[in-house]
Amino acid sequence: SVLEVKAVFVLHGSALMLVFLLCRQFPGCGNIVTFSQFLFIAVEGFIFEVNFGRKKPAIPLRYYFIMVAMFFTVSVVNNYALNLNIAMPLHMIFRSGSLIASMALGIIILKKRYSIFKYTSIALVSLGIFTCTFMSAKQVASDSGLNEEDGLQVFLWWLLGIAALTFALLMSARMGIFQETLYKQFGKHSKEALFYNHALPLPGFLLLAPNIYHHAVLFSQSELFQVPVIGLTMPIMWFYLFMNVITQYVCIRGVFILTTECTSLTVTLVVTLRKFVSLIFSILYFRNPFTAWHWLGTFFVFMGTLMYTEVWNSLGPFLARWRKRPKEE
Repeated sequence: SVLEVKAVFVLHGSALMLVFLLCRQFPGCGNIVTFSQFLFIAVEGFIFEVNFGRKKPAIPLRYYFIMVAMFFTVSVVNNYALNLNIAMPLHMIFRSGSLIASMALGIIILKKRYSIFKYTSIALVSLGIFTCTFMSAKQVASDSGLNEEDGLQVFLWWLLGIAALTFALLMSARMGIFQETLYKQFGKHSKEALFYNHALPLPGFLLLAPNIYHHAVLFSQSELFQVPVIGLTMPIMWFYLFMNVITQYVCIRGVFILTTECTSLTVTLVVTLRKFVSLIFSILYFRNPFTAWHWLGTFFVFMGTLMYTEVWNSLGPFLARWRKRPKEE
């Protein structure tokens, strides 16, 4: 399981760097990247999971249609938010607030109740997101390169981006609750869900066809690159996209293997730390302004997330044994 954790981190880092390379050259290319990932996973699942359509789904298709409608909406809205003056670090921090949305909807829909410890962790995450959001708002509003009218327009677009992220956050949490109820009713079928979540939304990309085609043309016009070993020459942006799709697919598969081999606590902790790595990558690569207030907000977000996973309870027995060790020697 340690090797699987390392593989997830390494492959996620590789996929993330490739996304940064793509977005740095063409900031609005999120749709073609997402479409490529969906298409690859759908083709792989069609061959190896559903056996060219001969294997019937364990969960009725009507439930998958509801699930993929949510999944597709969340993916598109999150991508589009980057075009609304939302910086990549704020985008990642905001999405880290999924614990808040999940807890809130769990209380409202599933009538769940939580311990004071978990409520405290959610308060920390909320405080961290509010701090980073507020400081980013001040940066947008005080952009000295814009006149008052343009500055107001940029700020209003930024507010729309925050609204889009909030909507996607709540929709993602609702999708998680929907999946939880489905798995309780029909059993856990993660591979099947992975296939249908990526195959059924493919027709929806027709709505984004002009944008996808536009970026496909731009990718084709990028400088040529000779692929090592095989010697094939192709536009470098297509090479970046292909490598991103492969590494992202293997990363997703690695997370799935991790869920079958490790406890849910371990998986949650790995995903949390992976988000932190993503944030650091973004700050260093894009050189986004990141003040002490942003770092404080980030600290609150990830400390709250770790508290929510109750990782301290797992570390307790280990620390107790470590303290007793010198006495025994």
